[in-house]
Amino acid sequence: MAVLSTPSSVSPGLVPRLVALVVFIQLLDGTIIATSLPAMAAAFGVDAVAMSVGITAYLLALAAVVPAAGWIGERFGARQVLVVSVGLFTLASLLCVVAPSLWAFVAARILQGAAAALMAPVGRLLVLRSARKSELMNAISTITWPALFAPVIGPVLGAWITETVGWEWNFLVNLPLGLAAITLFLLLVPESDRGHSAPFDALGFALCSLSLLGFLGGLELVANGDAGLLAGGLLAAGLALGALGWRHMRRTTAPLFDLRVLTVPSFRLATMTAGTLGRMTINATPFLLPLLFQVGFGLSALASGRLVLVYFLGNLVMKSVTTPVLRTWGFRPVVVGNGLLAAATVGSFALVPARLPEMALWVLLFATGAFRSMQLTALNTLAFADIGERQRATSATLTAMTQQLAQLLGVALSVVAIRGSEAWRGAEETRILDLRAAFLGMAALGVVSALAFLRLPPDTGREVTGHRG
Repeated sequence: MAVLSTPSSVSPGLVPRLVALVVFIQLLDGTIIATSLPAMAAAFGVDAVAMSVGITAYLLALAAVVPAAGWIGERFGARQVLVVSVGLFTLASLLCVVAPSLWAFVAARILQGAAAALMAPVGRLLVLRSARKSELMNAISTITWPALFAPVIGPVLGAWITETVGWEWNFLVNLPLGLAAITLFLLLVPESDRGHSAPFDALGFALCSLSLLGFLGGLELVANGDAGLLAGGLLAAGLALGALGWRHMRRTTAPLFDLRVLTVPSFRLATMTAGTLGRMTINATPFLLPLLFQVGFGLSALASGRLVLVYFLGNLVMKSVTTPVLRTWGFRPVVVGNGLLAAATVGSFALVPARLPEMALWVLLFATGAFRSMQLTALNTLAFADIGERQRATSATLTAMTQQLAQLLGVALSVVAIRGSEAWRGAEETRILDLRAAFLGMAALGVVSALAFLRLPPDTGREVTGHRG
């Protein structure tokens, strides 16, 4: 497998920074338009519910294409694929603005989602190829910050843009960002060598793609409060197709994924099992906090937004110390200890009274954001700490897929907990007690996740962290 060589004239941190820009563009676009749906619906002459098909189309297109991302990045060169995908994403953003009808808008969103499916995993592959083991922790930390910040600031930024200059600028902002990213990649990052010439596993791709579509479609319905037969059928179909895909790839000579990557304990724990549980807790929190503040405490949307920004500030400040902490303590103590602290702060919102002094609430929100930042950075770095050169494409793609699932699983299970609490009370209206139940459920998952990492050998990832304790 060919490895990208970074010229001596280029800073080792340049590729991760450019990839972070690309990932930020993609993740921000996925969250920024949610608060703009009423304005967009008015422009297209439909209601807000019908307008949400644009979000669904984007997510499903992303899910359908992402299983092929690693193979495409290997086959055609990671930098080349990344430049083309950013170009298509930028073009699709413009098409969303000039779309004459709802269905033209949906078509543009499908193109945008398909392009977005390649951006994060192929960008991650490019980083894995360009970084030495000793540089990997800083590199992964750099490309992790978009996942920390975009989901928090996206809705607030989208609402502000819509109210000040119009919903179109939620898409138009991608044009200068996308063009800047393309220009910088072409000028500063060398062309990637092409990797293997293995044939494309079309059957494996179809099974994985349909499985992911089934899971995400079912989880989306559950997250929206519809846990009926359709949601159950989609989830069951996703599970069955996933099992068939696993069976196929274990038997074929040139599978879409190199399943040997699952024998690497650090990757399996950080990405496929315990890490997924931890990410569910992490991803559910930005969903639950506004509900707690607005539905539970009766605060306005503006007051709720200000409190969520304190949570965002904790994420931001912690980023400056994540690397030193990992170098000092190593992976296992951090993902176990910090994971328990993250779960404890999430669970503490089940006990917070509505009249808690604002300063105390700020401290709790800041700490919750800080522990979230530390855990997500540690998990993302641990996932690739022991990955061999031949398994990078598979690991990058599987990471993207499981992160998508964890995003929706966290929200979906939160909704299930809320609805379950309502049913237990015999009520149909959400109260603060129901939200407290959801926080406790998510915290319990975080505890299970943290304790599962006790299975890691003490010296896991030592070559990456430099920890010698």
